[in-house]
Amino acid sequence: MNFVKRTIITTAVFLIYAQLFPAQLYVAGFGVAVVGALVLGVLNGLLRPILVILSIPITILTLGLFLIVLNGLMLSMMTWFIPGIVFSGFGATMLLAVIISVLNMMFVGKN
Repeated sequence: MNFVKRTIITTAVFLIYAQLFPAQLYVAGFGVAVVGALVLGVLNGLLRPILVILSIPITILTLGLFLIVLNGLMLSMMTWFIPGIVFSGFGATMLLAVIISVLNMMFVGKN
C-alpha cells in the first residue's frame, strides 16, 4: 500500500512542479508522470539499497547529506528510461528529489 501512496505523491509532484516551474522540468503528460513515478519506485526498491551500502563511507563523511545526492541520481536514472520527463539540470533534479523525499516522509512515513 505504501508503494501506491508513494507513486501517487510522486506523480502529483511531477505534474505540479512541471506546471509551476516549466523551465526546470518537462513532463509530457499524466501517463508519462505515472510511468515515471512507477519506474522511480522500482529503481528506489531495487538499485538504491545497493548504492546506499556502497556509499556508506562518503555518507558518513558528509553526515548523511550524500543520501540526497543518491535521491537525485535515482531521478536522473529514471529519465534514462522515460524520455517524456526532462530536467533542466542536476540542480533541478536535486531540488525535486528533496521535495519528493519530504512529502513522502510526511504522508507515508519511513516505511
